Amino acid sequence: MAWTPPGKDCGACGAPTCEGFLALVRRGEKEFADCVFYRTGTASPRFEGEPLHSGRDVLGMAYDFIIEPLPGEVSARKIILPFRPDLVEKWGIVPGDIVVGRPAGAGCPVQHVLSVLHASPVSGLLTCLVVGPEASRGGGFKDIEAYHIVGFEGISRSVRREPTFGMRQRFLPGYCMMNLAHTGVVNMVLAKSAGLHVRVEDIRL
Repeated sequence: MAWTPPGKDCGACGAPTCEGFLALVRRGEKEFADCVFYRTGTASPRFEGEPLHSGRDVLGMAYDFIIEPLPGEVSARKIILPFRPDLVEKWGIVPGDIVVGRPAGAGCPVQHVLSVLHASPVSGLLTCLVVGPEASRGGGFKDIEAYHIVGFEGISRSVRREPTFGMRQRFLPGYCMMNLAHTGVVNMVLAKSAGLHVRVEDIRL
C-alpha cells in the first residue's frame, strides 16, 4: 500500500491494531482517512517524510534519547501517582488490573489505558505499562481519572546523547501518541545486555 499507519495500535480508528486497520482498508471497510495519523497533505511539510523518531518532536524540539520497553514488555514502565492515591488501597488495585486516566498533572490531553505491574497501598504509587484502549473495552477497568507522572523506566535508545545520571534531559517515551518531548532527571543508569536500563523522574512537559 502507498501509506501505512505508524504502528501505535491506539484503537482510535475502531480497529484494535494498525495491522487490523490495514486489513479493513483492503476489504474496503475503512479508509486511510479513518486513521488519526493519516497525512491529508495539509500538514506542515516540515514533518512529511520524517522517520517516526527523527530526534525532534512534533513541535520541533530536540530530545536526547527514547525510552523503549524492557525485554518482554509492551511499553516503557510508567510510574504514576493518582490525584486520589487513597483509591489504590480503597479500590484494592493490584498487579494485573487495568486502570484508565489522564496525566493531568503534566497537562497531557490523552487518556491512557494502563496495566498495573506494582501497586503500593501505602504511597498510592502505581508502576504500569501502557497497553492501549482495547484492554479497557470489556469494561473491566478502574477509572482513576487523573494522575501525576512520577517517572519512566525502560531501555534507552540514544538519539543526540546518552542518558547521564543526575542530569535533567529531554527524552521521548517510545509510545507517546503526541510525539512530544518530556524532560526528567535521570536517576538510574544500568548497563544491561539489552542496552542502558534507565529510570527518569520529576517529569515535565
